Amino acid sequence: MSSPSLQQPSFLLANLKADATSKPLIQRCQDLLKIIDEYPAKELHLIFPWLVENVFGSLDGVISGWNLRLLHSRSNEFNLVLDFLSPSGPMMKLVYKLQAEEYKYEVPVHYLPGPVKACIQEGVLPDCPLFHNKLQFPLPGVLTLNVALNPFEFFMFNLAYCLIAPRNCLQPQLCSSTDSAYFVLVDLYLKYFLPVEGSVPASPFTDSRGSVAAPSPRASSVSFAGYGVHSPSLLKHHIFHQPSVNADPAAQEIWRSEALLQMFVEIWLHHYSLDLYQKLQSPQEPFNPSEEHVLVVRLLVKHLHAFSSSLKPEPPPSPAHSPPHTSPLEEFKRVVVQRFVQQKLYLFLQHCFGHWPLDASFRAVLETWLSYIQPWRYTGEKPNAQPDQNRTVPDKWEPFVHENLLLYTKLFQGFLNRATRTDLVNAKNALMVFRAAKVLAQPNLADMIQRGEQLFLEPEHVLPHRQPRGYLTPGHGGSYLSPRQRMVTDTAFKVKSHVYSLEGQDCQYKQMFGSEVRGVVMRLIQIIAQARHTAKRISDQSSEAAASGSFLSWFGLASSDLSNAFPGAEPEDSGEYLKKTHEFLDRALENLCHIFKLNQNQLAQLVANLGAAQDDGRANQLPDCVQGETGPVLTDLGRRQIINGLRRFEVQYQGDPELQPIRSYESALLVRLLYRASSLLNNRLQAQMGALCSRSDFLGRLGRRYLTDPDSCVRLRRSPMSQRALERRQQPRLSLRPLASYRTLLLLLLFYALGALLSLGPLCSTALLLTGALLYGVLMTLCAEKLKTQ
Repeated sequence: MSSPSLQQPSFLLANLKADATSKPLIQRCQDLLKIIDEYPAKELHLIFPWLVENVFGSLDGVISGWNLRLLHSRSNEFNLVLDFLSPSGPMMKLVYKLQAEEYKYEVPVHYLPGPVKACIQEGVLPDCPLFHNKLQFPLPGVLTLNVALNPFEFFMFNLAYCLIAPRNCLQPQLCSSTDSAYFVLVDLYLKYFLPVEGSVPASPFTDSRGSVAAPSPRASSVSFAGYGVHSPSLLKHHIFHQPSVNADPAAQEIWRSEALLQMFVEIWLHHYSLDLYQKLQSPQEPFNPSEEHVLVVRLLVKHLHAFSSSLKPEPPPSPAHSPPHTSPLEEFKRVVVQRFVQQKLYLFLQHCFGHWPLDASFRAVLETWLSYIQPWRYTGEKPNAQPDQNRTVPDKWEPFVHENLLLYTKLFQGFLNRATRTDLVNAKNALMVFRAAKVLAQPNLADMIQRGEQLFLEPEHVLPHRQPRGYLTPGHGGSYLSPRQRMVTDTAFKVKSHVYSLEGQDCQYKQMFGSEVRGVVMRLIQIIAQARHTAKRISDQSSEAAASGSFLSWFGLASSDLSNAFPGAEPEDSGEYLKKTHEFLDRALENLCHIFKLNQNQLAQLVANLGAAQDDGRANQLPDCVQGETGPVLTDLGRRQIINGLRRFEVQYQGDPELQPIRSYESALLVRLLYRASSLLNNRLQAQMGALCSRSDFLGRLGRRYLTDPDSCVRLRRSPMSQRALERRQQPRLSLRPLASYRTLLLLLLFYALGALLSLGPLCSTALLLTGALLYGVLMTLCAEKLKTQ
């Protein structure tokens, strides 16, 4: 904010602060509209920092502001906020009014992205011109470094930082992030200052000072297309001694568009640095973007592709006349993706691919990557009638593919690494594999990538002296647009420049179509095949269980094991989702075969063999584990088997069966009463029951039938349970909990009613019931004995 020593007390600011806690938002916006129209810039200057903080929240997250990220279209205040903050609304009118003056507003350096902050703290010039000539010397006794931004830059900084500022929100986000006021507002600003059609509207106020940092003179030998970085003297130039130069008149026409884009890219993407700057960074907490953050980045990527694709084709130069003049906006469109976004987005996505949790939320990162590598989707041209999978990528996009080769090849390899460690039985994860394979299987795209790799691997003849990576960053002290990049005709040189600039001169490039990556693809295909069979098997078992359970449960013939009930089962476990899994994985296999030109017959045989082997050995196989002191311990192989759905433990309830949660078909009162009664009997008769069940004669076998569950013991051995817990579950005990079931009570009621009709009293009916239960136990014990002898 502005230097406090120069500010005078403002009664207007005091009144606005009082109104912020007492008046509704609609009235406050109406008051601000009048104030912005009627008050001079001198008064408005004093309220501007507070107003920006009141709208977007404080940078430290303590003040939440208007909660733009939680304000959705169903809210009554949604349209009101958008009208006030829109690019042509009252708030921007205030910005332009202040922009016409010499006011500056300070932002502490520690709120800047990590690489920028590290450069400034070390006295090294940042690579982004936006922060050049902005450092403010701290006042005596003040240790905080600040950068001074003009009103437009200050507003855009707070708009961008609102997305990543920490927020202690108690209100859960029930709606989609793409429906929030913040998301819509960012979209409005992108369309206004980076227009696909027409030009950027002029500022309503004369602005002779609001320019971005002016360009410094650059030696003619320094080229953006070469392997070299900025000259060492320029890189090490101390930021406290920056030269003052005149602004470039051509850049003034679109300085707001350039400033907005630089601010968005720096705040949202520039959190991971190249090796060139990593040695300058002090230890700091790693920045982990949220899903909402990634969705806004995808919005930026999609709009920049549309903005860049709206570039008008240059007319052929006439030999008799000078080359045609290109407007600054058209020049901006030409360089916007490669020179503003590519490097920082590559590092951003690379971090996300390596650190994002292995769950379905990765879909936001995946779609951001797929949006960037498909610029032809955002050209505004009407698609052909062909379906997506048959739509050929136009040849004119081959230079884009080559100049972004790493974003196709290395990020695909990062995705392969994730996919081989992901549970592909889950339909959402299977969908992501299908989406990635579908995009890269577009006709002509794989061939373009392969040609780009061949160009990179071409032997080098006479190339300029190479230095460490980082040379493609813009020149220090100037606009990105000046001077114009020298045309390079050597396509191989461009591809090498791209790879070395992002990965460094000593990088070991791994070919996407090389043998090593092809081996990973074959392993993924095996995992996909195994996941397909697992999904089909689980789907079939679910269908059979549902069919048999629904009919037999009423008659008491279904499984009575309470541990088999999964009241909280997720929809991903349902048969419908598993059918989708099968469909996604089938189509993913087809697309992978198309990309890597695999033999369909061999693949079909491989899938069939895997399925047969899986079906033969799965029934009695547990995940690979070793027996530890507290039970089975998974090995690395066992973990991979579980993740890929190859094997699994029969995980069941391991506590006291009598203490499981009360089901909806049980009487809560009876469950508690019967538990107390059975606990009393078990405690008093524990020794006698143990002695009875330990006998080897017929009485011992009969006692074990009533007081133990032998089938449960078999199931528990296939469950990851400690030996102590397993022994505790096998101890003989009397369980009366089945009597608390409404179904059992209804059957007993019907039995006693039938006894009353036959003139049998309650005691006779009870004796008859107990006799029948005893005879049933004797019969089943004898039958089991005969089966063993046979």
